[in-house]
Amino acid sequence: MALTLKSITAFFVSILCFLFPHLIASRAVEFSSLKSAPAEIAEPDRIHFLNTGSSDAILIESDGHFAMVDAGEDTDNPRNFEGLNLPGYEQEVLSYLKQHAAGADGRVTLDFVLGTHAHSDHIGGFDTIILDPDVTVGRAYLKEYHPEKIHDYEITDWDNQEVYDQMLNALNERGVPVELHPDGTPFTLGNFTVTLFNTDDPENPEKVGENDNSMGVLLEKNGTKIFLAGDMDNNTGDEDRLAPLIGKVNLLKPGHHGYAGSSTENFIKTLLPDACVVTNNRRSPDRNVLANIVRTSRTKDIFVTGCENGVLAVIGDGGEISYYGKICDWTV
Repeated sequence: MALTLKSITAFFVSILCFLFPHLIASRAVEFSSLKSAPAEIAEPDRIHFLNTGSSDAILIESDGHFAMVDAGEDTDNPRNFEGLNLPGYEQEVLSYLKQHAAGADGRVTLDFVLGTHAHSDHIGGFDTIILDPDVTVGRAYLKEYHPEKIHDYEITDWDNQEVYDQMLNALNERGVPVELHPDGTPFTLGNFTVTLFNTDDPENPEKVGENDNSMGVLLEKNGTKIFLAGDMDNNTGDEDRLAPLIGKVNLLKPGHHGYAGSSTENFIKTLLPDACVVTNNRRSPDRNVLANIVRTSRTKDIFVTGCENGVLAVIGDGGEISYYGKICDWTV
């Protein structure tokens, strides 16, 4: 097999990753660069990773069907906590939907919305989207929130209950059917088969962080697999438990914005992603997480939504994935 400059470079990068994982991890995102998304893309299957700072807002598009997984941070601060005085993106996300997911009549139809867990940087923007008169939602997936199982500091200092209630009340006001106990049965969205993970929580006598309850979403099309990990972590063994069920993926959205505690070495070794999209406004994920990705899976295609101003993944009929940046109309 002929050696190319790319293959030789990849070989030496692998050696460096093994010997000096923290050094190489700090530079890993420099190996990838994205072109701006063209105005017209023929392939009908796309995943829009919006740039909403260090929060998640992901639009799934397939053969004319749309769905939202999380909706970004919101501006609400119901208890006036200084730590929750955060920039919100609900209007930007809504504007993006109306620009990229609206029909000829200007209305947006979402087959489903899914809130991975009850943190404001994931479901905070949903009430604004759901209540907009130009948006119709077919159904919603939102695990029932149990505050008695959550760490005390999240109850006293964060607005988990408030954003959960806001989303649920908005869904009820619009008459949207809500699955509070999703069972993980696969279903379809256009050309994608969708499977939800971490829908049931193992018995645990100790209180946990709400991230332990985060659902993950697996999308499959003609052998291509994409896993959106929400804020899943391994604090109570979720990644170890679920990794064998997920298997190898082509694209991974690492859990919890690439922070430490998620994307453990065993998880990455099992999923072996070809590429990763990290939802963060930092230059790169946590160095240990990045070292796990680069050293274990050898992937160098690591894109950060805040650096790229949003990332678009386009899945072709043959399963190939093309990536584009600068898809958002605003900057962080």
